[in-house]
Amino acid sequence: MMNVTIPTKNGLLPDKYGKYADPADYYNGNPCISFPFDIKNAPAETKSFAVVFIDFDSTPVCGFTWIHWLACNIPAGQTHIPENFSQTAPAEIIQGHNSCISRFLGNETDPKTVSRYIGPQPPDQNHDYSLYVYALDTFLDLQEGYYLNELRKAMEGHVLDRACAVVESRC
Repeated sequence: MMNVTIPTKNGLLPDKYGKYADPADYYNGNPCISFPFDIKNAPAETKSFAVVFIDFDSTPVCGFTWIHWLACNIPAGQTHIPENFSQTAPAEIIQGHNSCISRFLGNETDPKTVSRYIGPQPPDQNHDYSLYVYALDTFLDLQEGYYLNELRKAMEGHVLDRACAVVESRC
């Protein structure tokens, strides 16, 4: 069974990947340095991985589940995802829209803001964040800036296994 692990500090996502990041690690008002994680025991037939990092605890605060990061076409051989991968990934790694694209938030259009990792910034209390990693039997035909629903549809019939790690980030 595939699993994914995220390094934590005192049981929490380290501050440098969220709200309490150094100001130099912010872009356009958002923490932008993605956290490292490891994928283990992926099926032998895996060709690529897709990643969804999401905050279900945001719903009472903003009215919807907050998408922090979408990425796909990570080659199966890359089972360690290094820190800041969202900003430094090669061009074949296709990243989708996070929730900053929402028209309810002011119509942000900068691709480095809306199609990259945006770190947790819980405003009301600590939130749990879910990192889903999907092992796929193919590479996906998606373009930069896809939406979560497009990723889900593209993955249909191609998911070999799925793993989830939940990490808490402090308010």
